[in-house]
Amino acid sequence: MSATASPAVSTSPRGAAPDTAPDTSPGAAAQAASSTDPPLPADRESPDAAPLDDDAALARAADAIAASQTARRAGSTTVFDLPLSRLRWGDPLRWLAAGWQDFRRCPGIGLFYGGCFVVMGWLLLYVFRHAPAYTIALSAGFLLMGPFLALGLYQASQRLERGERPDLASSILAFEDRIGTLAIFGGVLLILEMLWARASLVVFALSFDGMPDFKGSLMALLDPQNIQFILAYMAVGAVFASLIYAASVVSMPMILDRDVDAITAGLTSMRLVLTQTGVMLWWAALIVVLTALALLPGFLGLLLVGPVLGHASWHAYRAAVGHHAAPPAP
Repeated sequence: MSATASPAVSTSPRGAAPDTAPDTSPGAAAQAASSTDPPLPADRESPDAAPLDDDAALARAADAIAASQTARRAGSTTVFDLPLSRLRWGDPLRWLAAGWQDFRRCPGIGLFYGGCFVVMGWLLLYVFRHAPAYTIALSAGFLLMGPFLALGLYQASQRLERGERPDLASSILAFEDRIGTLAIFGGVLLILEMLWARASLVVFALSFDGMPDFKGSLMALLDPQNIQFILAYMAVGAVFASLIYAASVVSMPMILDRDVDAITAGLTSMRLVLTQTGVMLWWAALIVVLTALALLPGFLGLLLVGPVLGHASWHAYRAAVGHHAAPPAP
């Protein structure tokens, strides 16, 4: 009896795919995993590329920071970067001429402040009669503290320069917008004045037995036998007067004109005196001579000389530093 092979019969339901053995090879497993996992972000598709991308981002950030710092340094200025105009020997005379023109354009304001100067002169004379040792220090301080009283004259010249009409009430309140800065600057000058007065007393005390009276003070200052006292007294006065003048010659107009602090204004004024010493000494000499002449007729000359010098000081500031951008406050 012969045996015949019968065909294999499928036990799968009709229409179903025939059973097959699963492929367990490594390649097939990897393909299955890649087909079911969600896609990675574009910047993390390759783990090997991630460190390179991070390094590039850090490098770009560092470049941006460096560029920002460079631009900030290039665009920033300090008080020592503020340019000063080159002055000529004839400029102080031009400042006086401009001051006279401003006085003629607003004589009422000028005469008001001139009257204030006259009253201050009388007060100094009173101090000289009752406390002569303070006289030279306070009189020189009066000449150099004058810019505080002349702040209204600076504002009048400023408005005339702008084509505006100045008025007395506004000039009296010229300090209002800068009161904090002016108070700081005034405090510094007041300390210098007190040190000056104290140094003058020391010189008197070391030179004489007791403090001389009104007549004795004049005799002491004019007697050639007191040459050592005279030289010492004048030397002390010259040191303090030079320091106050250097710090204040253009500081007050600058504070009025710009939004700067007291340190910036004072350092700018000192830079001007130190870099253009000859012209600024010439300007100081004119101020001293004109003021001394104004004192002779019972201080009444200050009625005219005071306001003219005030207006002229504004033009001195404008000629030296008034046409440049202001540095930022430190």
